[in-house]
Amino acid sequence: MHLPRQLRPLHDLPDTPEAYDAVLADVVEQALARLTPEGSLEHPDALDDIGDTSLGITALLALAWQRGKDHRLPEAVRRSLAFHLRERVYTGDNPGYPNLRLTNSGLPYARYVLEAGAHPIGDWPSTVWALLQAVNVLDAAGDLLDDEQRAELRELAHGYWRWLTEATFFNPQEAGNQAIGCVVGGLMLARHLPEREGESVRARALSLYAEEIRAHRVRDRGVLLPPEHGGAYDNNYGPISLSFLAQAHRVSGAEMFAEDGDTLARYLDARLTSGGYDCGGPRYSEQHSGFESVLGLRYFGARIGADLGRYRGDTRWGRHAVQDDGRIDGHFAFMLVWQIQDPTRWHRTPSTAVARHQLRSGTVSVAFDSRMTPALIEAAGTYYLPAAVHRQHGFGPVTDGFLLCRPMGEVRVRDVRADGLAAKLVTKPVVGRDHVLRHVRSLYVTDGTRLWVTVALERLDAAPYLLCGLPYAADDGDRVRRVAEGEVTSAGALRLTHPAAAGYDHFDARAELTQEQAAFALAADPRGYGNPDEGWRHLVSSTALEAGPAPGEPQGLHVFAVRYGPGGAFAPVLEAAGEELTVRTEEFTAVLGPVAGDERGEPALTLRR
Repeated sequence: MHLPRQLRPLHDLPDTPEAYDAVLADVVEQALARLTPEGSLEHPDALDDIGDTSLGITALLALAWQRGKDHRLPEAVRRSLAFHLRERVYTGDNPGYPNLRLTNSGLPYARYVLEAGAHPIGDWPSTVWALLQAVNVLDAAGDLLDDEQRAELRELAHGYWRWLTEATFFNPQEAGNQAIGCVVGGLMLARHLPEREGESVRARALSLYAEEIRAHRVRDRGVLLPPEHGGAYDNNYGPISLSFLAQAHRVSGAEMFAEDGDTLARYLDARLTSGGYDCGGPRYSEQHSGFESVLGLRYFGARIGADLGRYRGDTRWGRHAVQDDGRIDGHFAFMLVWQIQDPTRWHRTPSTAVARHQLRSGTVSVAFDSRMTPALIEAAGTYYLPAAVHRQHGFGPVTDGFLLCRPMGEVRVRDVRADGLAAKLVTKPVVGRDHVLRHVRSLYVTDGTRLWVTVALERLDAAPYLLCGLPYAADDGDRVRRVAEGEVTSAGALRLTHPAAAGYDHFDARAELTQEQAAFALAADPRGYGNPDEGWRHLVSSTALEAGPAPGEPQGLHVFAVRYGPGGAFAPVLEAAGEELTVRTEEFTAVLGPVAGDERGEPALTLRR
């Protein structure tokens, strides 16, 4: 089976002006064929996320008029805008909406579901999207609108802003992408208001970002990120936040948006595999965005010099939102408008900067979590997740069922590049059930096609093994395919085990169950509202690769050595001299310095081909 939403890298989509003109031409033909006598451009099958969708296609038609002057478009823009102003503006409170600070305000808002009282919780983001669609129409309107219709739309957009920032609590879902989108709406709206009023809206938008978003960032993997549904980063919404930061910087020029976008972009680059696969998040684990991410990935990828477009998006939404029949839905259409307007092109070569939480070379990558334990390993086109044993998750030595990967003290990291090799040494103090402090030294070396992992620590009393991953997925052309095994070789005995027990909390990679499905099943709240990362942490056991100690390990040490990817015989030679450990493989020789490190306690590592 294939994972449903991780398809091609987004930078595979052409991004030339000619390519976008072709996209707009297709949108125009679909829209003109769909336009109802009432002026609606909504997809007939749309039920939710609908309150802004006709207006979104109106904005695309206005942009198409700007670029091509198609004589059919002015009437379509005016009729569809009149439909939105007449049929899709609500001023009476939606029954059951829980986040009002001011009832019966009479201010306009957009509904997530048109029926009164049906899923009102979605009205806040729907109103953000409607605001953004409205300001895009105002930006492109030119001579398309008469003074009366333009004034009515401007007043509506201002009313949306006031409902979002006065009548309701700001960012009630604690969703960074929605909140930054609202700020962008205010910044764009300000340009269409009288000077004094516009400056007030702009100042309010900047203060909301600084005080309600930036001041509440969440730390993950050493950096501060805009919070997303209570977590630090989400695979669907995180890149969308990056797009909103890009537009905020384009519109305002405020340096804080560039700084925070650069930080988020470098974080994303570090956690993303070479092949573009990733999983995890407080809202969606594997449901990746498509065109909604393009602006941010392209804009900040160019700024930091990284190939962020390798992100495997849902390319069925590669240009715009669609329904099941493949026809356009106006949801999030503002993102297509912005990426057409932005001249930035994809940066396609990998960053050469060393990142603490990543080791990457060629087609091999290791993304590390905040504890410097691998969160995701990629080698030979296969992706390995942290395995689970006795409710403990990670990569590391296991003795008596206890996984030694959680640091009890400072984690030290040393990066080395030599002779076409890239290496990272992680030294981590850990405490076992016996309360003895041990230092685990984990060496990761890659030549760009294979990954060697060597783990050493003071000798354990029981018979230990190395938990070295849950083989989960593999590249398969334009798709990502579920797998239950990988190309891994071990110096010691290697076994692939599967859970003996059944249930969502015992993840068997051979079953037709995705990581996201299991994570949501274990989460406290329903799918789309629960935290899949939190649910996945309830995993008791999983499919796992388990490697025994390497033959010939030095006295007083347990050493494990595995290789991910192709190759012949694997028989590393291990030698100890005092606290130094030398590892010789078929490809390299590495010398790991003393556990105590240098005069600053930092680990030493030398490497040669």
